[in-house]
Amino acid sequence: MELTIPLQTVCFIIMKAREYYAKDVVTEPDPGSNPSDDRGTAVLEDHENDAVEQELRSLIANLSVDEQIDLVALMWLGRDDHATEDWEDVRSDAAREHNEHTADYLFGTPLLADYLADGLSILDYSCSDYEANRL
Repeated sequence: MELTIPLQTVCFIIMKAREYYAKDVVTEPDPGSNPSDDRGTAVLEDHENDAVEQELRSLIANLSVDEQIDLVALMWLGRDDHATEDWEDVRSDAAREHNEHTADYLFGTPLLADYLADGLSILDYSCSDYEANRL
């Protein structure tokens, strides 16, 4: 299967989604103005205006419509019990449902990174393949 969205983009989104959903609850709502005051722990907490969330939302919003459709279809493929031959149907469903709220929809899925990775796997893609080619 040929994806419209580059593998490196999906792998980056998976990495950032794992980073985002690994954040802990805020323990210090008003951290010191100097990062050394809180020993940098604030980056591990789910603060409002999270830089990772902003980066991911911006990236998703700047994808082409076809790339957004691929991303949603990959998530659906990995979320449900599908096989490779279901890709065209799942992608068609994602195209039919596409709207301007793709980033919101994806952020409402706590297992987004796992679903995307599973979707890639079903289509015989892997982020480890991408990493191996980068080195």
